[in-house]
This record gives sequence, structure tokens and C-alpha cells, in this order.
Amino acid sequence: NLTDTVKTIEKYCDIIAIRHPKEGSARYVAEITDRPVLNAGDGANQHPTQTLLDLYTMRKLKGKIEGLNVGLLGDLKHARVIKSLAYALSLFKARITLISPPGLEIDRQFIAELRKKFDVDATETNDIQKGAEETDVLYVCRIQKERFEDSYEAERLQRAFRVTPEALSAVKEDLIILHSLPKVTEIAAEIDGSKYAKYFEQVYYGIPVRMALLEMALND
Repeated sequence: NLTDTVKTIEKYCDIIAIRHPKEGSARYVAEITDRPVLNAGDGANQHPTQTLLDLYTMRKLKGKIEGLNVGLLGDLKHARVIKSLAYALSLFKARITLISPPGLEIDRQFIAELRKKFDVDATETNDIQKGAEETDVLYVCRIQKERFEDSYEAERLQRAFRVTPEALSAVKEDLIILHSLPKVTEIAAEIDGSKYAKYFEQVYYGIPVRMALLEMALND
């Protein structure tokens, strides 16, 4: 079980990074070990280290975070990356545009919490082209097929809800597109070579950010 695993692993290591399918698992592990714990993703709940590298990427490429209009696009209902990022963007007073297929909108209670705590400027749409038009950063996440009871419905949405050149026909010239990777079909392949695509640069920034996290956790 998880408890025995942690109690064994902690004898071999200085720090624990955990990715687990159950929400709250990282918090539980932090409570039962005296080793520093980094949450590398707990179910559909949070992915904080990804968010830190995402913020770092925006700051590097845009020079700021506050005041940016960040579009969050894809399966917003199940994506832990999006939940962590939406919370952090609210802290930085960024504007948020939520773009998702019908039925995969972000949790209503979660967005209500952000509005109450941070007075976040958040708008919602099911139209990719409309949602992308005014964004400075378009953050794309995949349709999480494994979360669907009907795999055919998931595949239909994967085909229908994609970022294509046509969807970007009216976007800002300096738009950047980010993705936590790996991507599947949610971004058309021809966009990879465009001036908008910054996700391969983004993944590199995970190295210094996670190095910094390890340094902080081990020397706190």
C-alpha cells in the first residue's frame, strides 16, 4: 500500500517526488514522512511544478504575467494542470479565457472560488476561434480519453476540438501557444513549425525550475 511504499522509500532518499492517480495523495504522503515532498500530479487535482514552469515560461517570453489574457483550452473538467495554472494566474492578476467543449467546462465551484478570492476576470466559451482571438497566451491541454465512459465520444471530441491554422486566423501577431506535453491530436501538426508554437521551448524551462525546487526543498 501507499503508506508502506513511502515508509520504505524514505529510507533510501533525501526527497520524494510523487505522481499518483488519487487526489490528495501528495498531501497524505507529506503528512506521513519527514522527507520533503514534491507533488508531480495527484489525480485530477493539481500539478504545481508544471504551473511553476508555465509561469516561468510566460515571464521569459512575455516579460510579465500580470494583465496577460491567458486562454485555457481543452478538457478543463479533468485537467489537473489547468486547475493549478488557473489558481496561479488568478494570484498574478492575469485575465483568463476558458475554452472547452460543452460538458468539459471547468468545475463551477472552483471558478466561483477564484472569483470570490481573487476577483479574477474570467470568461468562458465553447468556440476555439472566438476564445483565441484576444489571448496573449493560449495554453492547450488534451481531451482526456481515459476519463470518458464512452471512448467513441472522446474520439469525436478529439477530432472536433483542435487548434488548427484556421482557428488561429484572427489571433494576435505575438500570441504564444503552450502545452504541458505530450500532445496527441489537439494541436494540428503544421502549427509546430509556426511562430506561435512555444511548447518545445516551454518544456526546456522545466529543467531550471525543477532544479530550483529541489534546491529549495533540500535546503529549507
